[in-house]
Amino acid sequence: MVILITGISSGFGKAMAERLSKDGHTVYGTYRKTDTFIQGVRYLKADVRDEESVRAAVAEILKEEGRIDLFINNAGMGTGGPLQFMTTDLAEEQMDVNFMGMIRFLKYILPGMTARKKGRIICISSIAGLMGLPYQGLYSASKFALEGYCEALRIELRPFNIKVTVVNPGDFSTAFTSKRIKPDDAKIETLYPGYMKSMQSIESDERRGLNPERLAGKISKIVRKKHPAARYIIAGPIQKMSVFIKKLLPPRWFDRILSLYYKM
Repeated sequence: MVILITGISSGFGKAMAERLSKDGHTVYGTYRKTDTFIQGVRYLKADVRDEESVRAAVAEILKEEGRIDLFINNAGMGTGGPLQFMTTDLAEEQMDVNFMGMIRFLKYILPGMTARKKGRIICISSIAGLMGLPYQGLYSASKFALEGYCEALRIELRPFNIKVTVVNPGDFSTAFTSKRIKPDDAKIETLYPGYMKSMQSIESDERRGLNPERLAGKISKIVRKKHPAARYIIAGPIQKMSVFIKKLLPPRWFDRILSLYYKM
């Protein structure tokens, strides 16, 4: 299987590229900056925000392989902070990377898949795409956008035998935590006195989260399935339960639970 994964420099992308390559697949991955390369994986320098680099990356694979069997949308970035202090520039960057990046790639990948009437798409979303997380509102918004997009995409592509799967990870220990962009404004602590405590709790949970190799192992199993499910939640018991509870409780009750959980 010819696979393209976006964002393989670290975290989920790196773990998936390594695992799927070991499984015997031909794996291509995009990166912006990296100093470590996985043997057997073919690296393509591309920025999901740059249309031309996206086009060139897909064109190179099609020139070498003639097709892309599976596209894994993984590249992403995170923001954290009260929404009142998140700038429009930061909101645009968050959506550009996490949401528009997938649209740019599929613009060049889908024509081949629909022509062959065969293909697979896996989108790495998040638990944050299923519930609006406090102090991660922009990040949640970008993942909510992916959720709606993939739901419509799955229905539209069904006649072409193209399967679309969304994966929702919970807390994992990756470089995502240290790279999160947060506003620097002295007024935040005055207006939101619990902000720092909440962010410390959020980032502590992430650092103690699951190993990315666990997600890579699950992706390996999903790839082997003839009829994969529309969604897979890969998280610890509490976070899995939170998704179920959200469906049952009135919004104000669930809001209260999230507030307590995030020490607000």
